[in-house]
Amino acid sequence: MVDTAVDGVILIGARGDILMFNPACERLFGYTREEVIGQNVKILMPSPFHEEHDAYLDNYHRTGEKKIIGIGREVVGRRKDGTTFPMDLSVGEAIQDGSSIFVGIIHDLTERERNERKVAEAAARLRAVVDTAVDGVILIGAKGDIQMFNPACERLFGYSREEVYGQNVKLLMPSPFHEEHDAYLSNYLRTGEKKIIGIGREVVGRRKDGSTFAMDLSVGEAQQHGEPIFVGIIHDLTDRKRTEEQLVQAQKMETVGQLSGGIAHDFNNLLTVIIGNAELLAEKLRARPDLRQFCETVINAGERGAELTSRLLAFSRRQALQPVTIECGKLLEGMRVILRRTLREDIEIRTSIDQQLAHAFADPAQLESAILNLALNAQDAMPGGGTLTISATNATLDPRYQDDHPEVVPGGYVLIQVTDDGMGMTPEVRERVFEPFFTTKEVGKGSGLGLSMVYGFIKQSNGHVAIYSEPMLGTNVKLYLPIAKVALPHSDDEALEPEVPRGSGTILVVEDDPFVRGYAVGSLESLGFRVVVAGDGREALAKLASHGPEIDVLFSDVVMPGGISGWELAEKAQEIKPSLRILLTSGYPLETVNNRVPHTARWAILNKPYRKSDLGTRLKQVLESP
Repeated sequence: MVDTAVDGVILIGARGDILMFNPACERLFGYTREEVIGQNVKILMPSPFHEEHDAYLDNYHRTGEKKIIGIGREVVGRRKDGTTFPMDLSVGEAIQDGSSIFVGIIHDLTERERNERKVAEAAARLRAVVDTAVDGVILIGAKGDIQMFNPACERLFGYSREEVYGQNVKLLMPSPFHEEHDAYLSNYLRTGEKKIIGIGREVVGRRKDGSTFAMDLSVGEAQQHGEPIFVGIIHDLTDRKRTEEQLVQAQKMETVGQLSGGIAHDFNNLLTVIIGNAELLAEKLRARPDLRQFCETVINAGERGAELTSRLLAFSRRQALQPVTIECGKLLEGMRVILRRTLREDIEIRTSIDQQLAHAFADPAQLESAILNLALNAQDAMPGGGTLTISATNATLDPRYQDDHPEVVPGGYVLIQVTDDGMGMTPEVRERVFEPFFTTKEVGKGSGLGLSMVYGFIKQSNGHVAIYSEPMLGTNVKLYLPIAKVALPHSDDEALEPEVPRGSGTILVVEDDPFVRGYAVGSLESLGFRVVVAGDGREALAKLASHGPEIDVLFSDVVMPGGISGWELAEKAQEIKPSLRILLTSGYPLETVNNRVPHTARWAILNKPYRKSDLGTRLKQVLESP
């Protein structure tokens, strides 16, 4: 029986000499029984037990003090080759011929230790993965108690793991989930009805400070000691939600911009008629200054309307920009003089300009208008006076900034900041401040287009605009303009515009709006031109076929019904008559339709609304061009 035992059995005499050594012991220690019988048992022990054994056995015989006899414990054995292994040793004592003999039962623990080491190593790897995971990992017991809380969870919720261990997981839930969790968990354990386990969904988490955040929660279930445990994987959705909100806002602004651009286009047609006919009427009333004054009032009102449409087009990013290389420092110094004359005396103006400031690439007139708009808004925010600070410096927007503002192109910019110490804005106002027609001013004191114009101008200039404001802490508006890639050209003094001459020749006018068409015809005839009229592209081609030799210039609207645009008409007309001069007009600026017809730069364009002098000057340039 001893010879067939799986565990080692060893018999030791009173002096520690080995009396029996079964086959299992031979396999465990690598010795044959012949090699160990009569040897002291300490041959099977590593240091320091090897050296201490004789003293221990002597002390036991003298005093009866036991360390292992009748107890058993985990010790270390030494093989013949010098290697060691863990073993469980149980020692019993008996009396034979008046002397003590000891029986040892040896169980090899090598495999168990190997398995425990594997488990420990696997647990360590899992802990490393869990501790370094970007997403939160939480382990929850059957009663909802938190048993594991990784560092990502600590960052997400603001609690340390020590604060939440043993606490109910509902601590991390806002109302009404906080109150409902216990009932849900109890119902699941009782009926197996799942709401989120094994599914995952978007929920809301509650931080230590009481704030909440959106998160994606996936929950899995396992068994531990016969009870269910739940593992939750938590992914923070804060950045995604912010990006989605920015996308929605950008789409809304784009939609409103398209609507605004369409309104401005139609309104420009009306203003062309109003301003033009008022101008023609004023010419006929030169002998009646009292009546002529009414015409001038109409013209002035029409021009104010044109300014409004220009702002609408600026917001919709459809105004015709003329970007050049700008020395922003000089521009701002010049603006300081204008602002000092424009703003109230109780507004202190300060400027701060970086001496190493790069050149920007933008439309200087639009930039001046944007700064003036911001300055006037700042003045309104400081009814009791205050300080307006305008600064310019070089700045870089990096990819990290792009994470929060996807529309931004990382790189270098010229940063112009307009800052006031006025009343500031609430978050609700700040979110809508760039929307057209949104204003907090009294009726009649603001169109709501100032900041929307700034927004549109900066975006169309491939820049970025940001606004920071808190109630009673003032407002800071940052304008990021692209850095110019070419050197600043030398500017020449502009030549004085010559007086508009009376013309001669025949103009083919193509305009679908009858009111605009009537104004154009009247203006051209008053300038001395003969006019042929068409309502759309097809009629114009027919007129050109019949009156071709006598027609000198095609003057056509760009956007027309009937399937033929002004661009297409110009192409077809020059195929019929290559020497034909072309002048196009539109309530939409050139940039809008240029995207579809990229080669249109060879044709002159006159933006609506236009006055008779504008029309005459443009025609002169077209007729005199080579």
